[in-house]
Amino acid sequence: MNIYFGLGSNLGSRLQNLRDAVRRLATFGHVSAKSDVFSTEPWGGVPQPDYLNACVKISCEHDIAPSEILARVKQYEREIGRVESVRWGARKIDIDILLVDGVILDSPDLVIPHARIPERLFVLVPLSEIIPENWQHPVNGKSIREMMSELDGEAWPLRITAL
Repeated sequence: MNIYFGLGSNLGSRLQNLRDAVRRLATFGHVSAKSDVFSTEPWGGVPQPDYLNACVKISCEHDIAPSEILARVKQYEREIGRVESVRWGARKIDIDILLVDGVILDSPDLVIPHARIPERLFVLVPLSEIIPENWQHPVNGKSIREMMSELDGEAWPLRITAL
């Protein structure tokens, strides 16, 4: 089983926060791929500092229930210092469960694949570095490149830069 996570941080030692998140996520299994780290303008309209974003792929020997993944991710965020505040606001760490092999889930607590993947370049760009080139979104059937090209030239361009 492979789990793909999106990571973001815009408070404190941002790069160290991402490293702490990867170290904790490695408790699920083997870190089989990590994207570059990108500096990204904030998304969602809340004034705040720029983010560092990355994606990581964890390969697990055994299946893990999505509810267990979510519970552990929330615990890791608290351990790193995340404090719940305004939606899409500043945070020390944000760990999103993007994809879980073979799982499509739409519950009040968790949606897999993450519902906003197709509209977030700060997820699509790093995810494109670690996901198989022939991968297609299990709900909309589009490739990463197709989703990225649909966002190209949008009214609110996102500045995203590899570190």
